[in-house]
Amino acid sequence: MNHKEVLSAAMDIGENMLKSGAEVYRVEDCIRRICHAYGASSVDVFCITSSMLLSADFPEEHRISQTRRIETYTTDLERIDRLNQLSRRMCSERLDYATFKKALSEILAAKRYSYLSEMAAFALIAGAFTVFFGGSWQDALLSAVIGMVLKATVYFSSVVNFNRVLSNLIASFTMSVLAFLAVRMGLARSAEMIVIGNIMLLIPGVLLTNSIRDMISGDTMTGILRFAEAIILALAIAGGYILAFYTVGGGAV
Repeated sequence: MNHKEVLSAAMDIGENMLKSGAEVYRVEDCIRRICHAYGASSVDVFCITSSMLLSADFPEEHRISQTRRIETYTTDLERIDRLNQLSRRMCSERLDYATFKKALSEILAAKRYSYLSEMAAFALIAGAFTVFFGGSWQDALLSAVIGMVLKATVYFSSVVNFNRVLSNLIASFTMSVLAFLAVRMGLARSAEMIVIGNIMLLIPGVLLTNSIRDMISGDTMTGILRFAEAIILALAIAGGYILAFYTVGGGAV
């Protein structure tokens, strides 16, 4: 690889790791290791949730830099693991750029869970949490059905490119309305238990955990940004429930 390709490869791995929900310290460490493995004498990398900046010094060449803008990200632990393995392979084998791009393409094109399997998982998790928090089996059954509707709502929001705050607000409102209506129609006993079971699917637990890990690792700015985002998403979830409560809920719970 020439030096510009080294930076591009390192940034490609870092960008996709960050988009998959990796911690900032992990992303920065992978980028540094790759650049040093290909001969960089000095590497400075700075990442936050929405931006990446990399500068490196190579022998007999002026400092070169690249930057990336991160617009969307999710949580995909399997992809993070595979990208991490690719970065280690690059450090040990010094892959050429064509081989790297082929390996990266295979990772990004790897088959993920199907829409139906994700919908089934939403139904199972929602029903299980409803029972866990004290709901009846009748509530759990309705909660599972609403969980599938919740998955469809989240999927629709991603298709039309709603931001995560608006997506959570719409999803929370939709599932809360359905829970209230189910109780009013006599199909379930407790809207509260149904809402609790489904709301667990929206809680940004991984984001909150990563924010704390980032702050513990010394990436205070990134940790604060992720923590603030987790709080905003939680407020959006609460806002959707409150809106549904005053629209159709009332004393239904």
